[in-house]
Amino acid sequence: MWPVSFYFLALLSIAISCWVFRCRKTICYGKLPPGSMGVPIIGETIQFFIPSKSIDMPWFMKTRLKRYGPVFKTSLAGRPVVVSSDADFNNFILQQEGKLVELWYMDSFAELIGQNGEMKDSIKAGHIHKHLKKTVAECFGAERLKGILFPELDQTVKRALDSWTKHKSLEVKHALSTMILNFTWKVFFGRDPEKSEINLSETFANFTQGLMSFPLNLPGTAFHKCAQNRKKIVKLIRDTVERRQTSPAVSRATGNDFLDCLIDYKKTDSSFTDNIIVNTIFALLLATSETIPTTLTLAIMYLADNPSVLHELEEESNRMISGRENKESGITWKEYKSMTLTMHVINESLRMGGAIGILRRTIEDVHIREYVIPKGWTIAVIPAALHMDPDVYRDPLTFNPWRWEDLGATSKARHFIPFGGGMRSCGGADFSKALMAVFLHHFVTNYRWTKIKGGEIVRTPVLSFGDGYHVKVFKKAKMKEMEEDR
Repeated sequence: MWPVSFYFLALLSIAISCWVFRCRKTICYGKLPPGSMGVPIIGETIQFFIPSKSIDMPWFMKTRLKRYGPVFKTSLAGRPVVVSSDADFNNFILQQEGKLVELWYMDSFAELIGQNGEMKDSIKAGHIHKHLKKTVAECFGAERLKGILFPELDQTVKRALDSWTKHKSLEVKHALSTMILNFTWKVFFGRDPEKSEINLSETFANFTQGLMSFPLNLPGTAFHKCAQNRKKIVKLIRDTVERRQTSPAVSRATGNDFLDCLIDYKKTDSSFTDNIIVNTIFALLLATSETIPTTLTLAIMYLADNPSVLHELEEESNRMISGRENKESGITWKEYKSMTLTMHVINESLRMGGAIGILRRTIEDVHIREYVIPKGWTIAVIPAALHMDPDVYRDPLTFNPWRWEDLGATSKARHFIPFGGGMRSCGGADFSKALMAVFLHHFVTNYRWTKIKGGEIVRTPVLSFGDGYHVKVFKKAKMKEMEEDR
């Protein structure tokens, strides 16, 4: 045991020495932003994961922003990080892709979402990123929404909501995730997920539960379970990709789809491999299975607590329906663009949901006022800090969709970034907002719900709902009958 202990202590001493040396070395470049680097190696990682039961920005961010100001330094998982809630600096950084900064994820997080290794190199290859963004825009952008996706979205939402009424209780976020994952899988692969394979929404739910856990990959830990769930999802995607390439006519039910576009591009660029295709699809499925369901669950919870907003939202949808020749027809693109209050509700839910952070790594020294952020450091732009700024959003913890009537374009551009910014802004933003609008239109017009249990908001620092938000959903006509019987 003595040699083992000796080597362990020697390695620990070397690690601490390297950490101290690195911290001291960076000071030589100039004055660093204020803040604390925590303890050697671990930094402030443990404090970062302390949960807070509030819709407000995470406790870790709020206390340090109050102590150090809008820009501060810290150390997370062994990496030096500068955190920013400065709107002007954030906007500047998001425009500096490939110049002063590059896209980056924490090592452990990157491993889980498949953004390391070969995928990481492809991200740096500008031509691959441009092609992927173009393909996503063609697959989910406004033109395809107008033509093909809107009718399919409309029918998908109607079928899902009808099935919801058959449950005595359902967990809203999981039910939404199931609906959205099944829809996006069909857009990607031209067919529904096969019934005989893994439960996609349940496996993704298990995956996201451990996504922001402490990065300790040992059996029994949340991080390890998260990694195992990722393997199941990746295997399902990889098997589907391989079947498409060996028997394309058999492995899809419709014409060309998103996967076809990626395979066609692979034929023209040898650096675009199957691994990149698989990890691209995984990342997109993760984004749609997490962000949209969280935002809609939050909207449903707040609508239940704000009957005046629910009433006005229903009135907007009813006015839209009354203007149709065929009252049973699905929602159109023109109608969607007229849903002003619905978009205000979506924006308010996106604002209060708040993304955890947008990460960039400096490839050159970056100067902000009197401070220097050294090359190789991480910069974390925190949307939640912008979205909860009381100087921009009066009473920021209050759900108030009407606030969006008075916000100018400048405030929205600088202080509202739910889909990122710069050249890395989310290519699926139009699709996300359209899906949420179609869902809310049908939900508030034809259905009502009662809370069964749960709905506790928890930030860890990702927004979650504790044990879930469980409701019983009724068709509105049935709800009226119940109320009359009382």
